[in-house]
Amino acid sequence: MDGRIFTASINSIVMKVKDLNGCEIKVTNLDEAIRITAEYKEYEHINEGFSELDKRLNRYWTDMHEKLLKLKSKQDEQSRQSNRV
Repeated sequence: MDGRIFTASINSIVMKVKDLNGCEIKVTNLDEAIRITAEYKEYEHINEGFSELDKRLNRYWTDMHEKLLKLKSKQDEQSRQSNRV
């Protein structure tokens, strides 16, 4: 060994989604990201003093969840088309 470190990922597909703030989010596990955002959009504080924050967070996670579902739909469609060929 010459001391170099190599990293490799097998079948790792990185997808990108822009959030409501315009930040690019990298997604490496689409199904897990969909599951997590579905959970997060349901969270809210018990204390009503956080209602405005909860509304903003719900809007953020709902938007992200919808974008991920669209990405999944496109991925599934591409998979169906490639299976036809």
